[in-house]
Amino acid sequence: MQIKYNSLSAVADLAIENNMSIAELVIKEQAESMVLSEAEIKAKMLERYNIMKKAKEEGLKEGLVSVSGLTGGDAFKLYKYRENGINICGNIFTKGLSYALAVNEYNAAMGKIVATPTAGSCGILPAAMITMQEEHGFCDEEIVEAMFTASAVGMVVATIANVSGAEGGCQAECGSAAAMSAAAICELFKAGPKACINAVAITFKNVLGLVCDPVAGLVEVPCVKRNASGVATAFMAAQLAISGIESKIPVDETILTMKSVGDKMCSSLKETAEGGLAVTPCGCALSKKLMV
Repeated sequence: MQIKYNSLSAVADLAIENNMSIAELVIKEQAESMVLSEAEIKAKMLERYNIMKKAKEEGLKEGLVSVSGLTGGDAFKLYKYRENGINICGNIFTKGLSYALAVNEYNAAMGKIVATPTAGSCGILPAAMITMQEEHGFCDEEIVEAMFTASAVGMVVATIANVSGAEGGCQAECGSAAAMSAAAICELFKAGPKACINAVAITFKNVLGLVCDPVAGLVEVPCVKRNASGVATAFMAAQLAISGIESKIPVDETILTMKSVGDKMCSSLKETAEGGLAVTPCGCALSKKLMV
């Protein structure tokens, strides 16, 4: 079996034609192309999921600070507040936010993470998967399978658009991670291939134009908090898609639109730290302080 990762709609259609989920389709294709058994392929993905879980645990520890000192401790603060304070949007939502912060803060502190699809957006998929597992009781195998659906989304986006902030802004980076996560959540709830790709489309429609403007050129401010925003968007898009809500704009068109918007962005808004929040008075002051 061969999958051309140049259309997410085509991937979904192929899954439906073969009476498979997107996850089952991708696992079969990857096993064949890598000359490994499906069990071996899943074991490799489980290794990555275990790295994600460790990063979440480490990121939640009190006293974690990045090398620059710009970030750290917010995940711990939010997680403790979730336990003791007011949860405006409920336990699942707040837990997801804290886990997204945790993994990305751990990345900023030079911890080991899984780039999904990039280091700058590495907190979104782990936050979505770990939260779903803890709150809904999914086993590791179910999470692993859902991560193959996320991978399919990432491969298509990387093929026909891009996942790099330097090429397409944060919409391409955290936006892609959010889209991958939304599709994976739909996979977990067995909503079907169409729901998965609708979740992706809904996600991209809500992140278009998001710029990449790292203060001092470091993947910390505003990047860490954008991971929290990313998992929030993933939860929203997945809930809509699982409920049967469809995107009026087809998924592939939303991905290509994201690319088009990114291509039109000026370089100052694509990871150069020459625009956006990076050049605010405070952003410039922080940058100058770090260079001393």
